[in-house]
Amino acid sequence: MILYGKADCGLCDQAQQLLAAAGLEARHVDVEADDELMAQYGLRIPVLADSQGRELDWPFDELSLADWLHPD
Repeated sequence: MILYGKADCGLCDQAQQLLAAAGLEARHVDVEADDELMAQYGLRIPVLADSQGRELDWPFDELSLADWLHPD
């Protein structure tokens, strides 16, 4: 999984803590390092993305994260 965010982002820190509490790991990608990513995600961060291209926009909690991870 990828967590799109940026440095000094309190919401991004909260999302990372939520993932850690759920026992999940995500690679952090700083959207400020890439103009295209900044245009796509800058106003939406933090955004969690999986290998299938699905995205989960903030705000999310344990329940919405579980629903997103296991949609059936």
